[in-house]
Amino acid sequence: MSSAERTSDVIVIGGGIIGCATGYYLAKKGLKVNLLERDYLTSGSTGRCIGGIRQQFSTPLSIRVAMESMKKFAAMNDELGQAVEFHQGGYLFLAHSEEKKQTYLKLIEIQRKMGLDVEFIDVGEVEKLVPGIDTEDLLGGAYCASDAQANPFLIVDGYARKIKEKGHVFTHKEVTRINVENGKIVSVSTRDNEDFHAPIVVNAAGPFARDVAQMVNIDIPVYPERHEAMITEQMERFFDMMIVDYRPDGCYFNQKWPHGSIIGCYTPIPNVPGYDLGTSFEFAKEMGRRMGRLIPRLSDTKIIRQWSGSYEMTPDGNPILDESDVAGFWIVGGMCGHGFMLGPEIAWLAAEYIAEGKPPYDITEFALHRDFVGKEVMK
Repeated sequence: MSSAERTSDVIVIGGGIIGCATGYYLAKKGLKVNLLERDYLTSGSTGRCIGGIRQQFSTPLSIRVAMESMKKFAAMNDELGQAVEFHQGGYLFLAHSEEKKQTYLKLIEIQRKMGLDVEFIDVGEVEKLVPGIDTEDLLGGAYCASDAQANPFLIVDGYARKIKEKGHVFTHKEVTRINVENGKIVSVSTRDNEDFHAPIVVNAAGPFARDVAQMVNIDIPVYPERHEAMITEQMERFFDMMIVDYRPDGCYFNQKWPHGSIIGCYTPIPNVPGYDLGTSFEFAKEMGRRMGRLIPRLSDTKIIRQWSGSYEMTPDGNPILDESDVAGFWIVGGMCGHGFMLGPEIAWLAAEYIAEGKPPYDITEFALHRDFVGKEVMK
């Protein structure tokens, strides 16, 4: 590999949706991008997510980011020049208590002020959307018809192909050192003793973002947390949206477009911190029980595969998008399980911020040095 190939305007560390989308938008700004991924593209959190895309969040900034991200997903077939299995089937957040119903009603007020097409629907309307759903204790749900799903592998592939038109995407290229001179980024070194030169490094390493930041002696509050997921055999499609049951023993799942397999997961209580990506029989058993309780016709559905992946958690449930105290070292991560759905807009914001010196709108809630005292309700 020539020295010219290893020299660029920006180095992006991480080959998931955040890294590849940020690289793509930086390339669109005219910068030469070298993206380095320690394993293969989508080998981290992106390739293990369930592909849901929603706009129902609890703060104006997150709602705006999600809505702008949805616009980018909707245009992605043309933008990337390939189909990405984008399908707007909606999201339905079920309310099994008066407290949850009132929470959703308050959030819907905020969301509707932001222009989101969301409403609280009654039990009868839920039954029409999800034939055969168990309505015991059900009071209705928050429903946004324009929420969606897409294929993470196709999207990352599309972004990476675009980066390669002017830059490079290097897989199996693990960064082991970030080199700083006079407080500024100059290069990175890899495990196979190659140096890549650029004045800007974007840390988009997902669950490993804290490890990468420590290479420049910065500690960031991003911590990996294991979540398991599963997919079933294919079946006839009979509902269209992601169903979210936020009860302590609830779960969330939808039917993948277009083939009808159920894909889903739940948030473990207590959570499972760390990098372990093992799977458990308990999850398969519990996921089956929880789905079958909610939609009895799914009780005998065969689970064909299960896996686990990492959420990259911050204390307040919001991402970090900011330049660090080391000039040229940027952090785009801590996505808290929302990386795929927010990825296109977060990446565009990052590219604009890096290339223009300021973000196109106020994103101080994502600042590196914030107090982290808030909390995203729609976790």
